[in-house]
Amino acid sequence: MPTTALTTETFERTILDHDIVLVDFWASWCGPCRQFAPIYEAAAERHPDVIFGKVDTEAEQALAGALDITSIPTIMAFREGILVFAQPGALPTDVFEDVVSQVKALDMADVRERLAQAQNAGGGCGGCGDCSCGKAADEAASDSHEDHVHEGHVQEADAALASGTGQA
Repeated sequence: MPTTALTTETFERTILDHDIVLVDFWASWCGPCRQFAPIYEAAAERHPDVIFGKVDTEAEQALAGALDITSIPTIMAFREGILVFAQPGALPTDVFEDVVSQVKALDMADVRERLAQAQNAGGGCGGCGDCSCGKAADEAASDSHEDHVHEGHVQEADAALASGTGQA
């Protein structure tokens, strides 16, 4: 399945309408982005059950800014609308395949339970109430829900992926 160009207008709907969405934030002038592109395209062909989106950070500066993209390429993975992985840098084929496999294997009931526990334990940004990112309430108040990446989601998923359990 080919990759899908994502824009500010299509990003949120794509994330919410599909079970697994991987997103590559890239720019045409970026050498590592150009090196990673064939790896990403090949993975899209191998995993037709996953949406492989691409965001051109030059054309979609507002979207990249809202998601705090500061390095490219950056790869994000969303599962059931939840950000479960984010990492800057081009990944080798075997490492990227492992990320895709582990995102597919995540126990999302467990992820949601852990997020709820973190929220109930006083975690979260104090702004949107949907994450355990630990952002101060006054800092979160200056962001809209859509304008900050839920770092807590990423940290939990990163820990699960790093441990090799596939369970955040």
